[in-house]
Amino acid sequence: MATVDPIGGRGVLDLKAIVQLVEDDLAQVEALFEGQLRSDVGLVGEIGRYILGGGGKRIRPALLLLGSRLCGYRGERAILLASVVEFIHTATLLHDDIIDEATVRRGRRSVNSRWGNDITVLLGDFLYTKSMSMALSQDNLKILRLLSDVTLRMIEGELLEIERNGNLQVSEGDHLDIICRKTADLFSACLRIGGILGDVPEEKEQALGRYGLNLGICFQMVDDLLDFTADEKVLGKPVNNDLREGKLTLPAIFLMRRAGREAVDRVSAVMADRGFGRVSREEIVRLARDSGALDQAQSLAEQYAAAARRDLAAFEGSVYREALEALPDFILARDH
Repeated sequence: MATVDPIGGRGVLDLKAIVQLVEDDLAQVEALFEGQLRSDVGLVGEIGRYILGGGGKRIRPALLLLGSRLCGYRGERAILLASVVEFIHTATLLHDDIIDEATVRRGRRSVNSRWGNDITVLLGDFLYTKSMSMALSQDNLKILRLLSDVTLRMIEGELLEIERNGNLQVSEGDHLDIICRKTADLFSACLRIGGILGDVPEEKEQALGRYGLNLGICFQMVDDLLDFTADEKVLGKPVNNDLREGKLTLPAIFLMRRAGREAVDRVSAVMADRGFGRVSREEIVRLARDSGALDQAQSLAEQYAAAARRDLAAFEGSVYREALEALPDFILARDH
């Protein structure tokens, strides 16, 4: 089982040991994902191969597989549904990159910058539709409704984010709502599907759902922090991108709350200019660090990580419970 070595008061997770628990199934998920991208339209396969070549953490399929194993299920249905959630996630990334006018994804050109917005939005639609077609093949109304609901909430989250773009009045609660819709709800659905496949009692399914929600919130909070602190080459995409796009995340919200008018003026200038002409990236990061905003955001992410671990108390000890308990440490320690 993975071990956590204390460094600087925080664990560094041996993620490889966790992934090894489900690596055979993940390999089948990858093969199924690739197979389902085949189409009579050659461009679909071409872009699909490009997306696959970009890699990815595959954390959502891994969560579904680990949740299934925790609940005593191991079989083909988990593999297919793990591929479904990766299709949903990938479709979301494609549409996000169009909206954000992104040019880089995972260290190389984004699909929209290479093939254009028209083709990319249609490919995203193809992936969404493919995911629902695959889910329908399982003939499980509860899982289908869950996936449909979470997909709708993800789209609503994107709409809310666009509606609030450039708004300095976005609150911590507003941003948390967007985090849940755009990221954490799908994490939660992955774990709940594991519980449904394992036919666990309702209270255990709900506990898994809470674990996934708290883990997903933690994941996105760390992602927001990395936008302020990461090395661009390691992160694989531009840093300090959220403010430039007019998005207020928790580090910026906490910065304005803690540093007052000086911070508000600088954040406002970056958002108005859609760039760092009048105010440098380094100045924003320094203010966030010196004001304690980054520490506050990190502390909140740690609270959600701790809540996720507590949600697993309903389950007996096993290597799969230990793996899920260790995942929050990996998320808190990640650099990309």
